[in-house]
Order: sequence, then C-alpha cells, then structure tokens
Amino acid sequence: MRDATKIVRSGLTRAVAGEPLHAGPVFAAPYHAPGDPAGVPYTYARAHNPTWTHLEDAIAQMESGSGYTASALVFASGMAATTAVFGAVLRPGDVVVLPESSYYAARVLAQQYFAKMGVQLRYAPTANNGQAGQLEGARLVWIETPSNPTMDVCDIAALADAAHRAGALVAVDNTTPTPLGQQPLALGADISVASDTKAMTGHSDLLVGHVAVRDAELLKKLDQWRTLTGGVLGPMEAWLALRSMATLPLRLERSCENAQAIAEFLTTRPEVEQVLYPGLTTHPAHAVAKQQMRYFGPVVSFVLRDKAAAESFLAHSKLLTDATSFGGITSSAERRARWGGDAIADGFIRLSAGCEAIEDLLEDIAQALDAARS
Repeated sequence: MRDATKIVRSGLTRAVAGEPLHAGPVFAAPYHAPGDPAGVPYTYARAHNPTWTHLEDAIAQMESGSGYTASALVFASGMAATTAVFGAVLRPGDVVVLPESSYYAARVLAQQYFAKMGVQLRYAPTANNGQAGQLEGARLVWIETPSNPTMDVCDIAALADAAHRAGALVAVDNTTPTPLGQQPLALGADISVASDTKAMTGHSDLLVGHVAVRDAELLKKLDQWRTLTGGVLGPMEAWLALRSMATLPLRLERSCENAQAIAEFLTTRPEVEQVLYPGLTTHPAHAVAKQQMRYFGPVVSFVLRDKAAAESFLAHSKLLTDATSFGGITSSAERRARWGGDAIADGFIRLSAGCEAIEDLLEDIAQALDAARS
C-alpha cells in the first residue's frame, strides 16, 4: 500500500462482526497482572497502555522504510521526547553538536540542564552542513532540517554518514515536515524526533511527541527513560492523536500547497525583504530539500522592514491567527522575535499555512501587506 493508504487505515481494528471500526481509549492505571509480570502485556500505565500501542504502531509504520522496520515511543510533548533522547544518550563528558538555529527550547534544555551536568555543547550552522566540522569526539549530533524558524536545510544523509564515521549518533528533529514529508531514518539517522503537537495531529489541541529508532537497544534505553521519568501521554490524548493522524495525508498536502503559493506570492511584494522557504528555487538548499523531502512543509518565514511593519501586518490580517506553534489546519503567524533567543530581525514573521482556500489567504495577506506598507 502507498503511504497515504497506510496512514488513513492505521487506526482500523480487525474486522469482527458487531465490533467498532476503531478502538476507543483505554483508561487504566494498574491492570490485572497475576503471576510473573514478564508474561503480562500491560501492568501499570506509566510503562505502557494499549492506546499508546495503537498510536506507536501507526507512527512506526510511517517511520519505517525499505530494508528496515522502525519502532516508536510516544511522549507527553515534543520536549519530553527531546529530553528523553538527551537523557538516554548523553552522559557527563559527552559532546553534543547542536544547530545554531533550531527550536529554542531544545537549546535552552541543553544549556540550562545538560551542560550543567557536564555535557559539552558545540554549535554550528545548519546551512551548508556546518555541523560536519564539529564532529570530532562527539557522542550525539542533533539536526533540525528545515530549521525553526529560519528554514535552513542540511543534507541528512551526508551528515549522518560523516557522524557515524566519527563515532556519533544522529538525531533529527523532524517536526516541520513530519515522517510523511521526510524520513530521517531512511536517510541514515539513528533517531527521529518530532513534536506531534504540530502538523502530525494538526488541530492545535494536543500536546504529544514521539521518538522513532531502528536499534532495539536504543529503544530499550528510551523506553526506560520514559518509564522512570513519567513523561507519558494520557490515553485520551493518544486516542485523539491517532484519530487526527489519519487525515495527515490530506492536511499536509493542502497546507504545503498553500505554503508554496504563499511563499511565491511573497517574493513579488516590495514590502517583503526576504522569503525563507525550501520549496522556492531561490532557496540556497532547494536542491537538497527536493532530494530528501516529499513535502516542503507548512512553514514560511519572511522578513518585513521592522517591528512596526510586522505588527501592523498581523493586526490587519483577518485569516492569520496570531499565535505561536505551527502545522494546524488554521493558518497562523507571529512576529517570532518577540520571544527572544533567535538571531532574527525584529520584522521576522513565521507563518504556518493551514488548509483554507488559497485564494482567500492570498487576498488577506495582500491587504495586510498593503496596510503594513502605509
């Protein structure tokens, strides 16, 4: 089956007469567990839950590729998933190579906690495979491509090959494209991480993350971290995530088509100083992105002249919800510099294309830019 078919049908139960098509959430803390617990599939909800199993199987199917089968673990958020990777892999004295431009909270986590525990941090640009120059002695290389919010792109396969030759593991934050849009494990990464709060579930009403791997020993370490730290997903959230994920092929195709059209439109407007989107042929790493991505993602970043212009644009837009996060069915945007922490201009806007009619979005963006200009 093609990927879209597998995803749409991933939540179906076995065809048993009189039974529902989709299993409901299982609410339990302890389970009946007589005798040897090793022979019982479920014992306590901090370690496992049948609803997680359904969701993890569906995600693992998406993360799997030709010649390998992936395993997935779900977490209470994308940051819980990120923390699990850092915690399971890194020890005092280890070196982790991080992107200079990546999700801000991941960098804060590394700086405020793991660096203080003795983990050494090295930073390098995502663009032009800048991290390749910092691999000597590294234990982990953390990649984010396209990077958030600057939409820089690196060659996952080339970096993974170089990192493995240096003895390092490779983890890829794959939040923006989702496993349907880009498969890090197929490109040679050891770990694929995502905040499924974003496009994976797509309705802006859940916090959920996942980690996918090919290696059984690495899976055990991550599973143990989740069990001992308790960063677990509730069964209702897991069920809602599985229900939402079934529409990913439709949502991602539409939002990425809209993002491409918006990016191309923005390049024609004099108020816009720069457009950052890997789907544009003018993007410096467009060829790399085209080679490793099925979809270029819903996020378009662009720069207006200053803070006032950006805030005017957002205030005059009727269809862009002024909110953080991205990947939802509703288009949103924000002046990203308001949060601090990223080396970006005051007029930098991160826009997430939703699933509205593109004609309405372009008309709205045009009138908001007109207002920002005046």
